[in-house]
Amino acid sequence: MPDKDQVLHNATVVTMDADYRIFEPGAVLVRGNSIEAVGPEADILANAAGAERIDLAGRVVIPGLVNGHTHVPMTLLRGLEDDRRLDVWLLAYMMPVERQFVTPAYVRVGTLLGCAEMIRSGITCYADMYYFEDTVAEATAEAGLRGVLGQTVLKFPSPDADTYEDALDSARSFIEKWHGHDLIVPAVAPHAPYTCTEEILRDCAALAREFDVPLHIHIAETKQEVDDWRQTYDMPVVPWVKKQGLFEAKVIAAHCVHVDTGEIHTMQHAGTGIAHNPSSNLKLASGFAPVTEMLEAGLNVAIGTDGTSSNNDLDMIEEIRLASFVAKGVTGDPTVLPARQVMTMATRMGAAAVHLGHLIGSLEPGKRADMAVFDLDTLHNLPRFDRERNAIYARIVYAAKSTDVSDVMVNGRWLMRDRQLLTIDTEPLLAQAADYARQIDTFLVEREGSLVSKLIAIGGAEQLESYEVQVKVRLDDPEAIVELLESDEFAVVRRAHYHEHDTYFSFDDPEQGRLRHREDDFIDEAGEAYNVRYRLTLIGPAAEREFDNSVLLSRSRFIAPAQHSLRFYREYFEPSHELAISKDRRRWLIRRGEFEFFINIDRLIQPPAEDSFLEIKTRTWSRRDAERKAEAITSLLTDLGLKQAEAIRHEYPELVKT
Repeated sequence: MPDKDQVLHNATVVTMDADYRIFEPGAVLVRGNSIEAVGPEADILANAAGAERIDLAGRVVIPGLVNGHTHVPMTLLRGLEDDRRLDVWLLAYMMPVERQFVTPAYVRVGTLLGCAEMIRSGITCYADMYYFEDTVAEATAEAGLRGVLGQTVLKFPSPDADTYEDALDSARSFIEKWHGHDLIVPAVAPHAPYTCTEEILRDCAALAREFDVPLHIHIAETKQEVDDWRQTYDMPVVPWVKKQGLFEAKVIAAHCVHVDTGEIHTMQHAGTGIAHNPSSNLKLASGFAPVTEMLEAGLNVAIGTDGTSSNNDLDMIEEIRLASFVAKGVTGDPTVLPARQVMTMATRMGAAAVHLGHLIGSLEPGKRADMAVFDLDTLHNLPRFDRERNAIYARIVYAAKSTDVSDVMVNGRWLMRDRQLLTIDTEPLLAQAADYARQIDTFLVEREGSLVSKLIAIGGAEQLESYEVQVKVRLDDPEAIVELLESDEFAVVRRAHYHEHDTYFSFDDPEQGRLRHREDDFIDEAGEAYNVRYRLTLIGPAAEREFDNSVLLSRSRFIAPAQHSLRFYREYFEPSHELAISKDRRRWLIRRGEFEFFINIDRLIQPPAEDSFLEIKTRTWSRRDAERKAEAITSLLTDLGLKQAEAIRHEYPELVKT
């Protein structure tokens, strides 16, 4: 904080206060970290004896811009895996890379680079959500920016927490450490409804209420999210999170692209702040947030850049202009979201949306001295017309560039003067960023060359037993086998009936194996489906060794829950060929001496076929055990009256093709 008062004069002062006062020539008197006075230059100078005079040479002073939503350390992921759908981009690339690389050191480099970029864009305050948020706070305070910083909480392991309880404990410690800081407002950030649970949302809301800090969350960003919520919970996302007590906290809701009128009014009644992210929503094809309806309902709507991995920059000037243009294009009305209104969203209203409206967002006595100075005497912003006083808003929104920002002050401290950063040295940071980029490239190149690595990267994969022993034969009379299996001759451990819908992905390199996406529809005695299970299985190429009618298959096998859509896996794994097979399967697990075997009776549904097939399968980690089980299968075939049945050495994809 400067020891001496400062008076900024010889400037056009755009206050963005409730009366939209503009002073030209105007001046701002700064005392310590706050604004002491704003007004006509002559009046302010007359009452600023002893203050350091700073001549701004006719430039324009505005309140510092508020970036309502971002993930600032993701500056290090700028340009990684662009032109993907949101779910593939986030769950298959961003999160696996983050799990591998995100550390406090990584976060510090990304945060400082992001802060430098934001300062150059005229941003003085930003709302963040990321991991190791304590490091984000330290770097932000070092850079001199103001931040509403949210510690992320997820239902699955993250770079800084093995469990959600760990993440919540970290959030509590983070809030306790930074609560009351002059620049940092700590927050808790449950990532999104689809990455959290009811318990997580309730606990996060309780923590935010306990310390009276904001809660930062993504809500209704994509149509898929909303459709899933309606299908699962029979209600949209907003009323569902309301049931969890979320809106009892001071919420910053990012995106809100797919919300209806009722949801808008729910959030308005709760005092929720909205963070509108037009570039990110366009780039990820998430849709168009109903911003004009939100504003008409009285919601405070901020403008956010989102992270650089989905934007790909932290340029608020570009974001402000785009917000106005998108609203005009979507509504077909060129008068909606005019320049002055969108400027309000980026300043005074944006501050209110992140729950700092009492402190920043306008140039008024008593508010913090957070300001940005623009040089508008540039080729792309001339000539100027003085007939209309409000033209200054249009000059900033429709013609200014982030490079026109010449000076930035936060809390009475200059962070940039004459386009020179004063608190951050970017050169060593950029060298470290380049090194991280090389490491990430190497990681992804290795991962992309291995289906196993790609499967493991999206979580939940586990290796199955190394050896699978199986036999498949054609059945003339499947019901006779059913009757035999249900007799006292066989010890049945359990039985099941499915309709199995399999999609096989194959690849140009056969050594990669084959990936199967399976939907099991469980069928009850009445023939109705009562449960559904989704799984992925990666089956390596078989090394065959024949034992009479059975085949010993030695292969690598991995299984994982299929938590995403078939479309997701198609785009992520990029198979060269795809084959869909559906079958009716009746399954018995039987005990035979010291061994257990699965016996399947299958009937192909798609492509249709008259034949039925019997499979006997078992798995083991031991080659010796596999050989013994292969001999037992031969005996089992005899007991089923199938010793002379012709063994089919094809699996279903090859069988269908033949």
